[in-house]
Amino acid sequence: MAQINLVLLMALGAAMIGVSSRILVPPLIWFGMAFVLHASRSMPVVAGSAFLWLVTYVALFISQRGIIPAAGGIYFAVIALLASTTILPFVIDRLVIQKSTALGATITFPIVWVAVEFLRSRFVPGATWGSIAYTQYGWLTLTQMAAFAGIAGIAFLIAWFASTLQWSWSHGFQWNVVRTPVLIYVVTFTLIILAGAIRISMAPTDRPSLRVATLNRPIDLFIPGEMTRITEGNVAPEQKAKVNEKLTRLHDWFLEGSRREAHAGARLIVWPEQNLLVFAEHETNFLERARQLAAEERVFLAMGMGTIHLGEKFPFENKLVLVDPSGHILFSYRKSHPVEGWEAGIMRVGDKQVPIATTAEQRMAGAICYDADFPEFIRQAGKGGADLLIVAANDWKEIKYLHFQMQAFRAIENGVPLVRAAASGMSAAVDPWGRVLGITDYFAPGDRTLITQLPIGGFRTLYSRTGDLFAWLCVAGFVLVLRHV
Repeated sequence: MAQINLVLLMALGAAMIGVSSRILVPPLIWFGMAFVLHASRSMPVVAGSAFLWLVTYVALFISQRGIIPAAGGIYFAVIALLASTTILPFVIDRLVIQKSTALGATITFPIVWVAVEFLRSRFVPGATWGSIAYTQYGWLTLTQMAAFAGIAGIAFLIAWFASTLQWSWSHGFQWNVVRTPVLIYVVTFTLIILAGAIRISMAPTDRPSLRVATLNRPIDLFIPGEMTRITEGNVAPEQKAKVNEKLTRLHDWFLEGSRREAHAGARLIVWPEQNLLVFAEHETNFLERARQLAAEERVFLAMGMGTIHLGEKFPFENKLVLVDPSGHILFSYRKSHPVEGWEAGIMRVGDKQVPIATTAEQRMAGAICYDADFPEFIRQAGKGGADLLIVAANDWKEIKYLHFQMQAFRAIENGVPLVRAAASGMSAAVDPWGRVLGITDYFAPGDRTLITQLPIGGFRTLYSRTGDLFAWLCVAGFVLVLRHV
């Protein structure tokens, strides 16, 4: 009977972990991990690990459908890899737990969890997708920890809660036995939450602001899949003139819309990733039109655009071009991190340097979509003293909330306000403390233009200075733990 209860507890915990990766209810992951850890430490190593892999695979297979852009056998393989890395900290913990002291039994698991999660983000495709830290979006007093230790600090705290709860549970919650590790955790957690609350309450309100607008493409200009075929360079010679006619109408749409928003008071206008397409031979003429508009209306234009080189192996240049109010191009940045699969097969990759443009009043940095899923990459903006981070993005419906919520952490980590213009997703403006100042959904009816008064100015954070030091310390601890397996 006891083993059946453990099996059910493990299955419940795995389901909670899976659900939390799709539906952001912060407490789910805290207790789901504790349930799995309790069952794992109480079951035989081999049988328990095998069953844990199975239930984790099922939970992730269901929860990641539509989120992971893969199908067929590739999807099965990706889920298998994700399930394996997810259970690895539980397996290692199970192998060393019998040799641990009370404090070791509570600290070992979070060290291993953070190390595995961090190493996966660095060496396995997928960047930081799947980090448990992202499940805490919206809990502002906790997420301020990202400004000090990055998302690794948040993940550590969640895993540490699970191991502390499990230790207390396994000892019948006898206070004289569990007092020391529980008090250490409670005091640490309380200090972190208080520090987060103080950080938010002391946020200045007197910074200069910038009126920002984001635009989006017309929904009825292209038939489904047509923009994708153009991006791939899949345009027959006899179709080129007709396609170019549509692209010209698209150019007019964005330029006229930008002029409209400039007349309404916008000083920065941002276009989503790959939202405007132009054939390479027409790019110079289009940019001249954009520069002229920026100069005439005295606005910054941050244009997410795709330049198409027909007939070439890599036909797609995925760009973010920033034009200042005098009509000068401050930077023309190519996306540095293509999404594995389709995009990687057609895209010309950038130089992995976050562009930072210095203007008379601020420093503006830029990135494109998947770039912002790499904290160590975006850290260049914080380290470079950026006052604003512009992200041009292009999502799909299943990830529209999750992807925006992930990228909001980049603002907290680097102490920099973020404006995100998304095609097929959530366009938003976020301040350096992760507070959403404006948001619009591409899939909602009505006008999809986002208009926000965004305070400008960056605040150097510890994370922007030290980067993933905390995560690397956990990796070092992980190596030490492996010596005892």
